[in-house]
Amino acid sequence: MDFSQPVGENYANPKTCFFHVLFKAAALAFYILFALFIDNFVIIFVVTVLLAALDFWVVKNVSGRILVGLRWWNEINDEGESVWKFESLDQESLARMNKKDSWLFWWTLYLTAIAWIILAIFSLIRLQADYLLVVGVCLTLSIANIVGFTRCQKDAKKQIQQYASRTIASQFSSTLQSAFSVV
Repeated sequence: MDFSQPVGENYANPKTCFFHVLFKAAALAFYILFALFIDNFVIIFVVTVLLAALDFWVVKNVSGRILVGLRWWNEINDEGESVWKFESLDQESLARMNKKDSWLFWWTLYLTAIAWIILAIFSLIRLQADYLLVVGVCLTLSIANIVGFTRCQKDAKKQIQQYASRTIASQFSSTLQSAFSVV
């Protein structure tokens, strides 16, 4: 993962980038502003968690696919075990992904989690267990996407390496075969 911002390249998917950032910013801004100025925990809880859930869904199902070419989900198999499923574009398509889109995707994913951690620390310092619950839910959703997409990216790299190994082995095998068939 390259965290340096690409220079001279525009966003290939500005609408997707906008919505990728919108719900994160909305959840954080709503929580911070309403926690400071409005003393109604129920409204803060419901709206903040709703915005965080919308962010989770948009990142997991839309922006992850469009901005970085990755998709993940988790299923429970017949034995009751959790099974992670990953999808990624092929190697050529992943190589063509817009660097600025990818940069925005990864940075906002991590920065949002950091912001929720800082807010959790403030809730702990102020001994506000109810607000810690809101932050905990939002942080959990944020971390779920980080874990899912990080695992998905590692799986995509592993698949690319396996494909390259199979291709090289196949090429080597066919070269040897043709060398011995000439003799």
